[in-house]
Amino acid sequence: MSRVMRYAGLLIIALLFSAAGFAQNIRGTVKDSTGKVVPFASVNLKNSATNGIIKYTITDVKGTYVLQLPATMPVNGLTIEVRCVGYKTETKAITDAQAPVDFILATSINQLQSIVIKSSRPVLRTSGDTLSYKVSDFASVQDRVIGDVIKKLPGITVAADGKISYNNKPISNLYIGGDNLLDDKYNIATATIPQGVVDQVQVIQNDQPVKVLQNKVMSDDVALNLSIKKDAKLQLIGQESIGAGLPGNYDVDLNAMMFKNNYKAINYLKGNNTGDDLQEELVSHNFADATQRIDNDVPVTLLSLGAVNDPALSRDRYLFDQSGLINLNNLVNLQKNVQLKINAYYFHDNERQDYSQRTTIFLPGDTVRYNETQHNHFSPDILHTQFTLNINRPQYYLNDALLLDDNRSANYSNLNTNGALVNQVLNDNALSFSNEFNLIRSLKSNNIIQAYSYVSHSAEPETRRIGPDFDAAIFNNNSPYAQLLQNVNVPTWYTNNYLSFKIPSDFITQSFRAGFSVQSQTLTSNLGVVQANNMISQEPDSSMNHLNWTRKKLYAEAAYDLPGSILKVNLTLPLSLQQINYSDSLYKLNKDLTRFYFNPQLKVKYQTGIENYMTFLYSYRNETGTIEDMYQGYILKDYQTLYANNADLTERQNQQAAVGFNYRKALTLFFASLNVLYNHITSNNIASEVITSTLQQRVVLPYPNSTDSWTVNSTVSKYSFALKTTFSGGVQWQSNSSVQIQNNALLPFKTTAETVNVSADTKVCEQVNFSYKATVTQTDSHSEVEASAEHIDQLLQQGSLEYNPVADVQFKLSGEHYFTRQQGNPDLKYFFADASAKFRIKKWKTDLELAANNFLNVKTYSALYLSANMLTASSYTLPGRIVLIKVLFNL
Repeated sequence: MSRVMRYAGLLIIALLFSAAGFAQNIRGTVKDSTGKVVPFASVNLKNSATNGIIKYTITDVKGTYVLQLPATMPVNGLTIEVRCVGYKTETKAITDAQAPVDFILATSINQLQSIVIKSSRPVLRTSGDTLSYKVSDFASVQDRVIGDVIKKLPGITVAADGKISYNNKPISNLYIGGDNLLDDKYNIATATIPQGVVDQVQVIQNDQPVKVLQNKVMSDDVALNLSIKKDAKLQLIGQESIGAGLPGNYDVDLNAMMFKNNYKAINYLKGNNTGDDLQEELVSHNFADATQRIDNDVPVTLLSLGAVNDPALSRDRYLFDQSGLINLNNLVNLQKNVQLKINAYYFHDNERQDYSQRTTIFLPGDTVRYNETQHNHFSPDILHTQFTLNINRPQYYLNDALLLDDNRSANYSNLNTNGALVNQVLNDNALSFSNEFNLIRSLKSNNIIQAYSYVSHSAEPETRRIGPDFDAAIFNNNSPYAQLLQNVNVPTWYTNNYLSFKIPSDFITQSFRAGFSVQSQTLTSNLGVVQANNMISQEPDSSMNHLNWTRKKLYAEAAYDLPGSILKVNLTLPLSLQQINYSDSLYKLNKDLTRFYFNPQLKVKYQTGIENYMTFLYSYRNETGTIEDMYQGYILKDYQTLYANNADLTERQNQQAAVGFNYRKALTLFFASLNVLYNHITSNNIASEVITSTLQQRVVLPYPNSTDSWTVNSTVSKYSFALKTTFSGGVQWQSNSSVQIQNNALLPFKTTAETVNVSADTKVCEQVNFSYKATVTQTDSHSEVEASAEHIDQLLQQGSLEYNPVADVQFKLSGEHYFTRQQGNPDLKYFFADASAKFRIKKWKTDLELAANNFLNVKTYSALYLSANMLTASSYTLPGRIVLIKVLFNL
């Protein structure tokens, strides 16, 4: 019997394998109209009579699919349907099971299939590379501007300066109704646009705003778009507020906005003396990227009143100000795809700052300490205008931007340093203009030509007076004098021009460009002593400069873009011939440096799934110093620091490697990222400092050195539907190794910082909202030469509670707790609390708000700062309690 069962079993197995062996496999490949494979497309086998799905699969990374059918199943009456986001649905009937069934999908730009997750929960829509958040799902009654809502969106973080990141990647732009009104100064929008007029906040991945280059040149940029509600496009919008309070405070915000399809505008007038820093709205978040693109090192401001660390507080906690801002931003669509844009603002402020500072520098066998107290007054006047013409068509792109800037400031300081009383006056007048022209055109052959030209001029005369009798032993042979006068100016001309030719194809886009740039500068400075009789005697020649500088560069570049749907690659291979000449007859200095540089860069983005991807970056850059690194005569940069240089031109090799992984699951509103960055810089010289109890002198010496830094960070964000809460967290580890020469000792330093943050933003019920965030930071610094090591622990906790008992009454309570611990110093603990109550008068369509900021009346704040072997303990005077009554109304 057992033998019969054995044979029967073998027979059944043979039949099963036989059936599988004669099964029908329907195969095929899915591509788009350009011949590129389409991965992750849905392939459905349907009964044409009932339209029911019999089997389904998805295409692999090569765009192929396999549908397995029993051998006995007839294929007559069967159809295959292929669907994919961004393409039109295609259907084919099966006539022969052995013949491949291939598909070519046509794109459907205006009819992208959307995934809609909708219930009583928040709404999320994904469409191609765009993810849309419904503003009303995350907004609360007390959110006034769109920036208040963006902070709550899962997967999005907002830094203290307003910089927005999506899944740990900073955004490149913020569009309003699809238009670029503000460039990268998007704080203007987030701090002004009412959240009630925005329908959706859309995240656009792989954003390529130039239509000529779409699907041809890789872009890994992430941008936001604010989708405006239809009814808001038809009317003038304004959120006005006027406030007054104690002690003698005021706050005014008058604005007018328009978001029509053919005209967009954000114009406003703001003024306050409550510590609300209006200059934060003018921050250019991508300034470093723009500087690298233009390849122009703008001269830095050389003089200051002294190195002051800003406290780790929001600026409204410590800023004494009387500020005003007129900001005008207008964009007109002259015709389809043709825009004229004007951005202009004028900012004025009177700032006051009172602080004391104790600086300790740990040296081998010695410790140097500085004690100082400053009462500072700053009066900046900033005028900026920008005119932009933009034509953005599928075959033609033109952008011309003209910028004019006039920044003037008068700064004053009463200084007590190590018992010496001195006064300082610093005048800084910066004037500049630039024009950037960019033309891109697609030819009949589908090739693309580009012409680019940039020209600019800048000048920044700086004058600082210190006196009386400051370090008379050093500067006036120990004789009394009235003032020490330092003058500096670095006028600069710069131009960069190139021609480019791009060859797109189904697989790769090749780009070739050639151009030249010229930078011409002159650094002039002198240090003089104003005697008691008002006569000015110049310091020795060692404190004067007349340095002429010219940098010329010829360059050629080949770039290769693979803008695939799964794998995106950008390889840039630039070659440059650079010649620098610098001379100063005062020091018989006349040198030339000619170098041939190769600066390759590779960027890779690999889509590991529909929503997940990995990134890789490697770059090698040869960098040279600037005119600020070459002056031979001493410049008194601040009352404590005397700088000069005594080495050849700085040459650096900067290598950077980064790898990252981004994970997203839109269905569950889950976002995560992990990034690792390594940076290695080698240089042919090093700064050497001589530090005494009254002055720091620095020269640059020809000594090779290098620095290494690692940064590892990870973020996670998840919306809990059950708790109606957005949970977020992040971890960051940074390590930096460097070398310094101080008092003739070579000191290697290693500084590490670890930061962990967790936050939750929850809608407890319709009447109550609660948010909490905690950030822990540990900073360590030690040297192999110096036995001592420094360690600082810091904790910041922030929380807010909103309560809306009825529709017309709103209450809010918020607080911040700061804790700092450093061995050998007392623990620092501070708690700030704010409260507000708002009442709506329906008849007048007006809100009345009573707000008390810092109602616990904290008037001083102390903080510790650690950098290499320098520990700084600072103490600041704060404005204290401010009580305001505001009237708020809408146009």
